[in-house]
Formats: sequence, C-alpha cells, structure tokens
Amino acid sequence: MTSEEKKAYLLLKSVIFHYHGLDDDERQNLEETADELDGHEELKWANEFIAKDYFNSFDRAREYLNDVVGDYAKEKRVMYIDMVWQANNLKGYVTELEATAMLKLAKDWNVEAELIELVKKQSQSS
Repeated sequence: MTSEEKKAYLLLKSVIFHYHGLDDDERQNLEETADELDGHEELKWANEFIAKDYFNSFDRAREYLNDVVGDYAKEKRVMYIDMVWQANNLKGYVTELEATAMLKLAKDWNVEAELIELVKKQSQSS
C-alpha cells in the first residue's frame, strides 16, 4: 500500500469507529492495523484529521475519501468497505450508525450493491 492508500484506509476505519465514539477495542484495532501496515504516521495523520473538527469529521472524511478512493478501481473500493465492515464486526455486531456511515460511503463510491451482498453472505454464514 502506498502512503496515500494507508491514509485513506486508516481514515476510513478511524472515522467509522469514531462515528459512535471510539472505544478501547477499536483503538487497539487501529493500532494493530497501523502495525500491520507500517502506517503509524498515517494513523497519526488520520487522528489529527478527525481531531481538527470532531463533530464534522465524518462529512470532511467523506469528502476527502470520495476524492481519493472514488478514483480507485471498483474491486479496491469494495475491498476498503469490506475491510472496514469486517473490522467493525469483530466486536460481534455493527451499530446502526456505523452501518449507515458505511452505506453512505458505499453509495458515494458506487459499490452499495456489493456491500449489501457482502453483508448478506456474512449473515448467512453466521
């Protein structure tokens, strides 16, 4: 992953986690993801992006991500949404706020149907 891709992924994951308030498990998940990606600078950037205007961070991140991720190949856009869905689901559930946020982004990126299919497949295997 390039630094730009790491920023986009970590911002996406962070802003979804922050959408309802970041808990300790989610904070740990972000740190582990930064370790895996060698992306601590990018995580720091994402945290600063969110902290700059916390209450508007989702809308600001959505605009940023639409500019960056919106140009990625469809498979990569689906992969990003799926990775974030899976990360949110590690706690055993995805909140309505988180699901709504991911659906908004999936719609922006023209991968809403793919996200819905991924969720259906996951719920059938559970």
